[in-house]
Amino acid sequence: MVEKIPHDAPVLVIGLGRFGAATAGQLDRLDREVLAVDADAGLVQKWSERVTHAVQADARSIDALRQIGAQEFAIAVVAVGSSIEASVLITANLVDLKIPQIWAKAISQSHGKILARIGANHVIYPEAEAGERVAHLVSGRMLDFIEFDDDFAIVKMYPPKPIRGLPLGESQVRRKFGVTVVGVKPPGKDFTYATPETVISNHDLIIVSGTSGAIERFASVQG
Repeated sequence: MVEKIPHDAPVLVIGLGRFGAATAGQLDRLDREVLAVDADAGLVQKWSERVTHAVQADARSIDALRQIGAQEFAIAVVAVGSSIEASVLITANLVDLKIPQIWAKAISQSHGKILARIGANHVIYPEAEAGERVAHLVSGRMLDFIEFDDDFAIVKMYPPKPIRGLPLGESQVRRKFGVTVVGVKPPGKDFTYATPETVISNHDLIIVSGTSGAIERFASVQG
């Protein structure tokens, strides 16, 4: 049986470019212990006061990783993307060090396939995912868009005209549009769970779930 990794386990982040720095910074804000590693002394200096630990090391060398205690970590993020060779070498080193959970950034499908094949548990495509998200948001009504692997999405958006001013049960959102209104946020108030009795106003924000196609059609409804 695979040993369960604690939810607050320390995280090794290799690479302090934009993606790596954003990951390390957010983990630190979540009170996670972080060891950030980069070969660039300037980046390490910049981040040394923002995360738990930041060290200069060449992660392409498995000996360098051993010296900084990388083998003690249960979770590692390979945020190096500019050099595919370096990314692959670092990921292979982490696999050899038997780190249980390895997240690796990929810049192309072929790069991602190599990372997965050598042992990365999770391959991330930040540029592609950001581009897909923006493509959904440029329609104007959607404010945030999260899509899952099975074509299921959750969206924060402005309410289309047909569902405003009457209880959700009467507007029959699910039957007519194939989506579910999960939550509602009136101006200046917190999100609350939606019920059939909830009345949506012109100024509310709503959280909607459903397939990507159904949500796109729902967002494009004019009246």
